[in-house]
Amino acid sequence: MEPMAYAERAVTLVNTYDPSTGTDRLESEDDVQRLFPATWTVSRTAARDGLQELLEARPRLRHVFEQAATGHPRRAVQALNRLLSDFPVSMSISGHDTEDWHMHLADDDAGPARAYVTGAAFGLASTVAERGIERLGVCCAAPCRFVFVDTSTNASRRYCSDRCATRANVAAYRARVRASVANDDL
Repeated sequence: MEPMAYAERAVTLVNTYDPSTGTDRLESEDDVQRLFPATWTVSRTAARDGLQELLEARPRLRHVFEQAATGHPRRAVQALNRLLSDFPVSMSISGHDTEDWHMHLADDDAGPARAYVTGAAFGLASTVAERGIERLGVCCAAPCRFVFVDTSTNASRRYCSDRCATRANVAAYRARVRASVANDDL
């Protein structure tokens, strides 16, 4: 079991909504099926039934990232603990032979949406416990508000993607050039 893969589920779910543009990529059964891992076989009925649960969990997961990114670790952990309480984790041991035992989140009968959110909450909790709350972030490139889990060696990530990092760096460079030109004109 790789907890970071579960934490990435939280990132993927939260980032289905772009607060800077109001664009929502989680509005239909097809959107739900695209959200789930490719290895999952999910019926349209299960996807339709899970849509509301995913939509309700999404802002709660975003809140965890926002509290962590704005220097409120206790609030972030409290919000994450509420998610863990509402989406309890069940574990099972699995193996393909007697030498390959490993842990899995147990698939419960509550449906794929609940299993997805349970995994997302578990992944964030594992990340916070193992790597620290500062690993949860919100992109610093205006107007982007996507979230990310910082997997860098020195916990220095500030942007959700290389694209946002480049955009922010170019904007900062241009601002410095403009300031330099303005100072030269004085």
